[in-house]
Amino acid sequence: MMAGQRSSFIATLAILLLSFVCSTQARRIKRVDQELSARNKPMDLSKFQVPLSNGSATLPSPTAGLSLKAITLGRGTQNYTCAAGSTAAPVAIGAKANLLDVSSLLPLIPSPQKAQTILNLLPQYLVSFDFSVIQNASIPILGKHIFDATGVPVFNLGAKGVLRAKKVAGIAAPKTASKGANGQGDGAVDWLALTEVAGSVGLKEVYRVETAGGKAPASCGGGPARNIEVQYASQYWFFG
Repeated sequence: MMAGQRSSFIATLAILLLSFVCSTQARRIKRVDQELSARNKPMDLSKFQVPLSNGSATLPSPTAGLSLKAITLGRGTQNYTCAAGSTAAPVAIGAKANLLDVSSLLPLIPSPQKAQTILNLLPQYLVSFDFSVIQNASIPILGKHIFDATGVPVFNLGAKGVLRAKKVAGIAAPKTASKGANGQGDGAVDWLALTEVAGSVGLKEVYRVETAGGKAPASCGGGPARNIEVQYASQYWFFG
């Protein structure tokens, strides 16, 4: 089953990629996973622009003078808790996600515009794949996203740096965003702009955009105390 799921995951990426590359390029790409593994050159990210608008509202632009350090795809869970007997909305208690390095995807696509279109589609597919499938695919995991014991969101990108962050702005995900795995769920979490707090190294800002899934149900619905993990995927754009 694992091998079949992995093939399905690679096939999904292949379909998205090949739909945007010309036929001569497509013939040269015999196996997308092999191509992705072979790409070792640093990618020039200067031509890529973080999506800031949901169609009706806009996040603030990155701070002048900062440069784009990484584009990642986050795949994980948004985490919530419910008190015993509560019928209120679940309370957010953090998130955890793997951050996939998509720079190896970009050279396969003939233009930044087409590459960005593909990147914007990927979260809705990623949210439907479990962690083990993604870990066994060929896209490298660049880092991790967690919340620390004090509730601070932390993004650890290894050699690229560590960002301890706070929210500075948020807008609703577009109405067309995927509600969750296989299009089922309670909706996509907000798009966010976050900036550094003390303890950051090498990174200054991050944007969570093009979200899929992650919203909690509207009510805890009574019952025992419990935590809820809601599957989500998104883009994370890092600046420093």
